[in-house]
Amino acid sequence: MRISYSSLGTYQTCPLKYKFQHVDGIKEPKSKEAVFGTLLHSVMHYIHAPSLLLPTLEQAIDFYSRNWNSEVFEDEMEERSAFTQGVQMIQNYYATHKPADYTIVDLESRFAIEIGDEERGKHIVSGIIDRIDKTAEGYEIIDYKTTKKMPSQEKVDNDIQLSIYLKAFLNRYPKEIENLDKITVSLYYLKHGVKLSSKRTLEQMATLEDTFLDVIKAIEEEKFEPILSPLCDWCGYQKICPLWKHKFAETRKIDTDEVKETIGEYLDLKSKLSEEKQRIAKLQARILEYMEQEGVERVFGENGIIGKSLRATYKYDEQRLREILEPLDKWESVLKVDGVALRNILAVLPAEAKGAVAKAKVLDKQSVSLSVKKVKGDLEESDINEIVE
Repeated sequence: MRISYSSLGTYQTCPLKYKFQHVDGIKEPKSKEAVFGTLLHSVMHYIHAPSLLLPTLEQAIDFYSRNWNSEVFEDEMEERSAFTQGVQMIQNYYATHKPADYTIVDLESRFAIEIGDEERGKHIVSGIIDRIDKTAEGYEIIDYKTTKKMPSQEKVDNDIQLSIYLKAFLNRYPKEIENLDKITVSLYYLKHGVKLSSKRTLEQMATLEDTFLDVIKAIEEEKFEPILSPLCDWCGYQKICPLWKHKFAETRKIDTDEVKETIGEYLDLKSKLSEEKQRIAKLQARILEYMEQEGVERVFGENGIIGKSLRATYKYDEQRLREILEPLDKWESVLKVDGVALRNILAVLPAEAKGAVAKAKVLDKQSVSLSVKKVKGDLEESDINEIVE
């Protein structure tokens, strides 16, 4: 399989979105956030592109203005706010960086690397690295971000995108594997003017390939379940997504206003659960019937959102597990097939053994649950989960 890193990232964010884009071929309208981010990336390329005279701040802002796209914004006020934000990012960058001070090895470097083996299959992963610098210590691989939210250092240390960029860099400069501790990978957040940096070990690089092969295997097995996340707010597939299409449906056997009232009453009764359990059970049945009828997994009321999920727990086939672990002298560690103990030794097992252990997992039981978000104005309170047998 030939697949881009961005496609793999899409699958990890939401398998169903990957299916819509790359299997069904349904085009997603470009969001204003995506258009804005693409333009800022172009500006950064313009600033650092090899030239006898690097552009001044005024020239960079002029480039930004000439390439501005106003069509994606809903009104003039929203557009003005976004445009001003971009100008401020460029001004802040020039205030803290001098483009001439950097030794740029490559900009928007395209790559295509092979991962896998004969047993698990060979695949090509492609992508684009924003920037590679030569530093006093070694090299730095930089990826620009225009989002507001920044990750924790722990997430940066385990960021798969940076790891695949490093793997592509090492594929291009194989001798640098000997200087892995001198190669830095960084996420630069233009909105905040903050760079979050990290390094990688050989062990992390080996784990990276296993992760990508697991994702590719899931794609080949057509596992395309939707994943609910904050990114749903910017997704262009809400109208056909089972978690969101309820918002856009026009004709229903159970009327929308009716189910909104049902949801509202359900949420109010949650605070009186001890005295109203019987009524709540009836409301649950009504909501689940509506979800089944519509083929959706989330419904929306005036004061909250209810989502349905299938909960499952698994147990291990003891005989199969013993056959895997006993030759590795690990059977005694999980003699009672303790799930916690098993997770503790998984990290030190060979990849082949890990895969075999995963296949030894069998379904124990499952249940359907409704997750509730109480809403006050535009704010959502913490989730309340309830299992419905």
